[in-house]
Amino acid sequence: MAKKVKVAIAGVGNCASALVQGLHYYSKKGPDEGLTYWDIGGYTPKDVQIVAAFDVNSMKVGKDLSKAIFQPPNNTVKITDVPEMGVKVKKGPLHDGIGKYLKDVVPVSAQPDHDVVQEIKDTGADMLVNYLPVGSTMATAAYAESALKAGVAFVNAIPVFIASDGKWAAKFTEAGLPVAGDDVMSQVGATVLHKTLVKMAIDRGVKVDETYQLNIGGDTDFLNMLEETRLKDKRESKTSAVRAMSPYEVPTRIGPSDYVPFLDNDKVCYIWLKGRYFGGSVVKIDVKLHVVDAYDSGGVMVDAIRGTKAALDRGIAGQLESLSAFCFKHPPVQMPYQAAKAAFEEFTSGKRGR
Repeated sequence: MAKKVKVAIAGVGNCASALVQGLHYYSKKGPDEGLTYWDIGGYTPKDVQIVAAFDVNSMKVGKDLSKAIFQPPNNTVKITDVPEMGVKVKKGPLHDGIGKYLKDVVPVSAQPDHDVVQEIKDTGADMLVNYLPVGSTMATAAYAESALKAGVAFVNAIPVFIASDGKWAAKFTEAGLPVAGDDVMSQVGATVLHKTLVKMAIDRGVKVDETYQLNIGGDTDFLNMLEETRLKDKRESKTSAVRAMSPYEVPTRIGPSDYVPFLDNDKVCYIWLKGRYFGGSVVKIDVKLHVVDAYDSGGVMVDAIRGTKAALDRGIAGQLESLSAFCFKHPPVQMPYQAAKAAFEEFTSGKRGR
């Protein structure tokens, strides 16, 4: 019988919906379009199995995950019918998971909190994937602690710094467990495109004077990010990823611009860059990117999950530097895209330690 990658997820929002739907979509196919890698460490998307899920939304808690992913306020595109999975969504800890703009659209379940650690152990999960809303600092810390207590890896898809934080990294190293993150880098997303443009300009001799990136969308992620106090780590994550591409400081502004409800899970990104090339002549680059946000995340998380399982198989503990540099915006070590991809491939093939 083929080995499985057993995954528990915290937060059953659009990104979890895209991952669950995508896994079912690829379970019926061989190597197909839309994937960067079919095989990672001996695992294909067919081997990834969601075995546990946690949320606080009363419309999701208690439902089979196959149904919970389609409950409001989830609004991403439906790409497939997902059959009954036998995985009931359990009530997780709330802490700071619901901001002031989400409290009106996310009814919190009155059920008591489930024992996250015991559920992870009972289901035999290999890792816990964190999909909580941006700004869920205390809730993310609680789930990271649960992963440590349950003895599983932690994959942090949101911009709360765990994998890139030395103290947290030391905890996972001591526990003999890998940790990956932070803040997933979309498959063809705003940050990876922005990084590539800045690196290309500098490599071609352009002195980059200034650049910005503005994003708009219509899902609860953008609604939640109207609360500026929840955005500190998000801005730092995206900005540091782009700034790391330049050997000198470039005036940079990156972050969400507005919530546009009728866009649903569509995300529109505007990138602008100004620089000077031969003879001081001015060059300006304007780019508009339009994606379905959740699937942009899912296309990378399916690789991060399998890469983390490969690390578990090899007994690697602590920060997964190459995997995180390729799959996340705020990794322990920033790398240009091509360097990160090469390091990730070396890591997953066993030629690189971490």
